[in-house]
Amino acid sequence: MSDEGATPRELVLEACRRNNTSLLSEVLASLNTPHDVANLLNNAKDGVGNHCLHLAASYDDVLDILLDQEDLEVDPVDRLERDTPLHKAIRFINTLPSSQWESASSIADLLIDAGADPRIRNKAKLKPMDLVDPKNKELRNALQKAEYAMTVGDDVVVGDAPDEGPTGSASDSD
Repeated sequence: MSDEGATPRELVLEACRRNNTSLLSEVLASLNTPHDVANLLNNAKDGVGNHCLHLAASYDDVLDILLDQEDLEVDPVDRLERDTPLHKAIRFINTLPSSQWESASSIADLLIDAGADPRIRNKAKLKPMDLVDPKNKELRNALQKAEYAMTVGDDVVVGDAPDEGPTGSASDSD
């Protein structure tokens, strides 16, 4: 990485804006500790208040690298619309032809799997699900399931797991 020119913050934002995985990896590798990486990624904003995840919310390659970093805040809000990266991802998916919705939904899936909260409302009081094109039933269903899972927490049973011993509180003793 060259010592002249752009700062690590500027390079990270540019890598996210252009889906440049090699530049992003180079900048992250130049930092000393995971704490330094998280600090840079959580505090890097462009001139209009978009964090790196907002800029990467259109690209699953860069997004995947970002979401692998320790202590990354997955629900920062931008300054203008108070959108989270999940809101931005849904807005991006809506711009695509319906034939591309299924593959582009992987962006929303990445964010949800990383812990993005689909219940957060933006400045217009809209949740990401409120932004989904009504014809995109698969994405609506995925967001509804994620919202339900976040609401009920660990009470959701995903499948039939074999009984692995007692469940319930450890303070059941009399």
